[in-house]
Amino acid sequence: MSICRYASVCWDASVSLLVVFLTFCLRITLYSLLFPLHHIHSLVISWTFTGNEHQKPPNSPRSPRNSTRFDQMAVKRGLSRASIHKNSGGGSRFPLSILILLSLLVPSLFFFGGGLHTADRGDLSTGPSKKNVDWRERLALQHFKSLFTKEVIDVIATSTSDMGPLSLDIFKKKNLSASWKFIGTETSVVDTSEPNQVATVVGQDIPKGKKKNSSDDHAQFIVKPADLARRQLREKRREKRASELVHQDKEAIVKLENAAIEHSKSVDSAVMGRYSIWRRENENENSDSTVRLMRDQIIMARVYLSIAKMKNKVDLYQQLQVRLKESQQALGEATADSNLHHSAPARVESIGQVLSKAREQLYDCKLVTGKLRAMLQSASEHVRSLKKQSTFLSQLAAKTIPNAIHCFSMRLTIEYYLLPPEKRKFPRSENLEDPNLYHYALFSDNVLAASVVVNSAVANSKDSSKHVFHLVTDKLNFGAMNMWFLLNPPGKATIQVENVDEFQWLNSSYCPVLRQLESATMKEYYFKAGHPTKLSSSASNLKYRNPKYLSMLNHLRFYLPQVYPKLNKILFLDDDIVVQKDLTGLWSVDLHGKVNGAVETCGESFHRFDKYLNFTNPHIARNFDPNACGWAYGMNIFDLKEWKRRDITGIYHKWQNMNEDRVLWKLGTLPPGLITFYGLTHPLEKSWHVLGLGYNPTVGRSEIENAAVIHYNGNMKPWLELAMTRYRSYWIKYIKHDHPYLRTCKLSE
Repeated sequence: MSICRYASVCWDASVSLLVVFLTFCLRITLYSLLFPLHHIHSLVISWTFTGNEHQKPPNSPRSPRNSTRFDQMAVKRGLSRASIHKNSGGGSRFPLSILILLSLLVPSLFFFGGGLHTADRGDLSTGPSKKNVDWRERLALQHFKSLFTKEVIDVIATSTSDMGPLSLDIFKKKNLSASWKFIGTETSVVDTSEPNQVATVVGQDIPKGKKKNSSDDHAQFIVKPADLARRQLREKRREKRASELVHQDKEAIVKLENAAIEHSKSVDSAVMGRYSIWRRENENENSDSTVRLMRDQIIMARVYLSIAKMKNKVDLYQQLQVRLKESQQALGEATADSNLHHSAPARVESIGQVLSKAREQLYDCKLVTGKLRAMLQSASEHVRSLKKQSTFLSQLAAKTIPNAIHCFSMRLTIEYYLLPPEKRKFPRSENLEDPNLYHYALFSDNVLAASVVVNSAVANSKDSSKHVFHLVTDKLNFGAMNMWFLLNPPGKATIQVENVDEFQWLNSSYCPVLRQLESATMKEYYFKAGHPTKLSSSASNLKYRNPKYLSMLNHLRFYLPQVYPKLNKILFLDDDIVVQKDLTGLWSVDLHGKVNGAVETCGESFHRFDKYLNFTNPHIARNFDPNACGWAYGMNIFDLKEWKRRDITGIYHKWQNMNEDRVLWKLGTLPPGLITFYGLTHPLEKSWHVLGLGYNPTVGRSEIENAAVIHYNGNMKPWLELAMTRYRSYWIKYIKHDHPYLRTCKLSE
């Protein structure tokens, strides 16, 4: 509501008050002797209410709500009780005739002025002139401040702007000054200490069509300024609401934490580890925290032990030495807290006290840093030495034959040479050169490994009678290989065992590898390990110091057409594989004119040509792509007719002669195989051949079980003690453990 609207109301009130005041003065003169003063005061208040009840603002329609507002305005414009006593305490006594005349004239003026103002208000409500309204507003504004105190104006402004229409209830609920005292009703004081009660009272509205009883408006109360009361009420409301929200938030957070904790328990610890932001300390305690603490204490004890000796702190040196020895004994070889000795907690505390004392006496940042750096360098050298030793020992363990297998081979050899010559022959020898059958080539000096390859292939074949196995071994194992398959024929399959030393065509004049193996450099490399040369002293060459590179069984794969001249296709198998499915489908694979069918082993950046060949050599760099994909020996289907046409063996001889000083590649058969079959290899589906079971612990179980052939390439062969136990079962199930020779030589699971 604007100030102009209040000015119009004040103009109406001022005219009425003028008339009422004159009437009041006359009647006081007449009845001063008859009525007590307090009755006159009540009459003034009553007339004031009556005179304003029929007034309304010029621009507003007549309504109960506006009428109530004008009642309130009339009360606001009333004077205090003390003022009334002062103004009416006495008066002049006029002649009786003058009083009678004034008593007749004043009501006439009252009704005439009231009617005139009513007519003006009616004109304004229907179509008032702007000029007349402005005149009234300006006149009202001139006398507005003189009619009301500043406190009353503030109450009017704040009440109408914040709380809506003005009513007498507002005065009961506001902390007004003590001069606002209403006579005629009981005094009521609103307790602002109860915010809910105050809010309820303040929020009540007068229903439409009803007028508040004037008796309810007469109240006497003492409160503080209105704006302060409302501010306090709002603050209390905010505090209550904030406390409710905080309480709700705390409950929600607790629920979220509990849900997260339950969820973290269900997650595999191998994925999330035992470190969770939702963990409860007693549920996720690190299993090796004490072990790591003891190791750290031992390291620092050694540092301070050295410094104490340097600075001649004898007592401290002895204490550190004793505590260090006790901690080392309590730690032992433990890797987890559960493996620690029961005295470990006491040792941790005792050495911690000595370390704290040493820190106070000996700590020097530069000196301690230097000692730790020296210890780190010494530990690195020790680790490097151990790695080199471990590599050599693992190579040695991988290439040596276990005693049980050696015993097994020797017993079979003895039994074979005790047999009469007529019993040493295998049946179905007519199948050996039949090109319509499925032929396998297997070159091995390990009888047990060869038996697993043959047994697994036959067990998983659809028709074993169509499978022919060509085994080639050395002179030492020739008798044992023959005797095993004579005693344990592989079903209806055909077996042939040959001695590589009986191949007359395989000699040093024809084969470059044999000529190189007879060279002085190679003999020095293999047989003078006690006096290593520059070549043999390199740790990277340890894996090439392998006796199998001296055997022609390893290089015979480059002479397949010479070994089997009447065959068209042959499947080459290593002796460290296990066959899990029927392999006859490989003979129907279209090689698209290529010689070799193999599974590629390259990934994004490994097992490519640059891993095996020396591309700093111009012959290699000029003829091969360093990013060409490598492939695996172990299961290869060879087209022998295409082999002969392209003279693959001649290509192999050419590159082998160029590598006599080993500048193109190191020892082995895969690098010359990549060169020889470069551009002549057809990639097979990866499910045909899965590799890595001899070195890679991450090969998946589903991948293994879906593979046709699994390959234990690497040092951890399944017949060795260092084999990975998770993969050994796929190999061990094809061994006949109930065989008397196996039991005698203690070849058990």
